[in-house]
Amino acid sequence: MKQFILNETPDAGGRIRISGEDYHYLVHVRRFAPGSVFTALLPGGGQVRIRVLAVDKRCLIGECGALPPAADIPPPAAPSPGQGEFSAAKTPLPPIYLFQALPKGVKMDLIVRQAAEGGVAGIIPFISDHGMSRLAPERAEERLARWRRIIKEARQQSGSGAATQIDAPCDVDGLLARWEELRSRRPRAVGLLFHQDPLEQGCFHGYLDRDPDLAAALIGPEGGFSPEELTRFKAAGFMPLVMGDTVLRVETAAVYATAAVRIILWERMSWMLKTPQ
Repeated sequence: MKQFILNETPDAGGRIRISGEDYHYLVHVRRFAPGSVFTALLPGGGQVRIRVLAVDKRCLIGECGALPPAADIPPPAAPSPGQGEFSAAKTPLPPIYLFQALPKGVKMDLIVRQAAEGGVAGIIPFISDHGMSRLAPERAEERLARWRRIIKEARQQSGSGAATQIDAPCDVDGLLARWEELRSRRPRAVGLLFHQDPLEQGCFHGYLDRDPDLAAALIGPEGGFSPEELTRFKAAGFMPLVMGDTVLRVETAAVYATAAVRIILWERMSWMLKTPQ
């Protein structure tokens, strides 16, 4: 466990009571007992150090405190002449969103887990013409609760600092409304439409070299997008590109696309070309 994510903030005295599934995980899986210490992430994003004070059959009581000073980290070795020189990003990484057409079966569980591990800021599942049929309201609520649990588990395991959010499944109209809402707050948002049309000439670097303040990846279902959907997405500002010369499974396409976007954005801010002396 890289980090534990708290559902509630500590009380005025700095104490926290943990029960339910989180209690089971900490006490029966991690085997924490009085005196144990672990790091936790607050709902608002800050980190605290928790010392376990007491454990009973249903509840763990902990005391929250500040993290100890970080150990000195030695500087990285100097790069060879002509190599890229790494420096910490001076500005935050733009948020990455995944607009995912709902696949059949349980593939969405894997997509959600991988997206959360990869630091995706938001996931918007939607019903597509060639994807699964519409979910009943009670079934949609069930799956949304499950995806939120998966996100928490993935963030705890991976240590991702992105507070990944997931929306309830919507239709294409809802997806486009969500996209417009994001663009209204992020005027330099870039939307990437992934489908295997060999006539498309766009590329990752070309689209992402526009100083975006948000990047969204739009991934279709197993059967791909319908012509009507493609027309609507392009009209809404999504720019099409092709991911190589192979056909990817839907769960592979999602992690491939978001990982490519993240790496390009990260390296664009974090690497400087070192001129040979």
